[in-house]
Amino acid sequence: MTSTGAQRAFIGSFTTSGGRGIVQASVDPGTGALTPTAAVATVPNPSYLALGRRDGGPVLYCVSETARGAVAAYDVAGSVPEPIGGPVPVEGADPTHLAVLGDHLVTANYGSGSVTALPLAADGAPGAAGGLLRNEGAGPNQERQEGPHAHQVVVPDPAGRWVLNVDLGTDSVRVCELDPATGRLRLHSDVRLPPGTGPRHLVMHPRGTHAYVLGELRPVVTVCRWDAAAGELRPVGECPLFPDGADARAQPSAPVISLDGRRLWAAVRGTDTVVVLSVDGSGERLEVLTSVPCGGNWPRDLVLHPSGGRLYAANERSGDVTWFDLDEEGVPRRAGAVEVPAASSVLFV
Repeated sequence: MTSTGAQRAFIGSFTTSGGRGIVQASVDPGTGALTPTAAVATVPNPSYLALGRRDGGPVLYCVSETARGAVAAYDVAGSVPEPIGGPVPVEGADPTHLAVLGDHLVTANYGSGSVTALPLAADGAPGAAGGLLRNEGAGPNQERQEGPHAHQVVVPDPAGRWVLNVDLGTDSVRVCELDPATGRLRLHSDVRLPPGTGPRHLVMHPRGTHAYVLGELRPVVTVCRWDAAAGELRPVGECPLFPDGADARAQPSAPVISLDGRRLWAAVRGTDTVVVLSVDGSGERLEVLTSVPCGGNWPRDLVLHPSGGRLYAANERSGDVTWFDLDEEGVPRRAGAVEVPAASSVLFV
């Protein structure tokens, strides 16, 4: 198989666990192999990354997952990432995820259970937080759900106004609306999942009609219908990742869907596996097909190469990124790995 598209990858990591910050790597177009070429560590714990474009060039954004949460921006048009200004506080604790929505950068702040919107300047630099929306509530798991824990923000339609906020602590997905003029966030609707699910991340179907929500505390995928015009998300079913009974070690982390919407993959920490699911033509029926080893320990992130032919797992505790070729049935076959201490996410450019 010959890969197309991305020639570089950026890998987030936890500097407090030995990571080198944001690691830049070249991507072999034939094999998919990653070769680290540079690293920048201007902020601690750049655990998750997002890509934007300002003034016609690519801009890389990262969270700084710390108690004094922040974001940072980098010009990646050249051979090495160059900081654009300094880090900017998000007015929330432990941001774990971020996304670009128009002229704003939106973050999910796990520690404080909030969502922040920051305006973006013409050069891509984030400005002071203009919108802060605090989540409310708790769940039945007293250790993990004592309060809200916003874990992910997803822009289901880059041209729209909605932001989906996945909250592990309150067993909910919140549909938020961003006012582009003021940067203020407003809660539009709050979709509740079964108590104790602990939703972590979701992924949208390529058609934009469905969302698949991955539970971290209860290893299931919840299928939801998405109405972009009304900004409504409605659960219509769920599929356990372990049909014969959940493994007590299982802590699912990242869902990925194929370009044609026929396969869904879920990384599972604890069992250190990638679960492969089929998706029917309607987008509403899932079935577990098989699972394979993730190639390391504690797969925090799972990413599909833009070509659609390879998966990459960021294995945090073993400190590596493993890549897999996908066969005709979408089953991953390990093809290689590269050492990246405390790896937490992968982004292709």
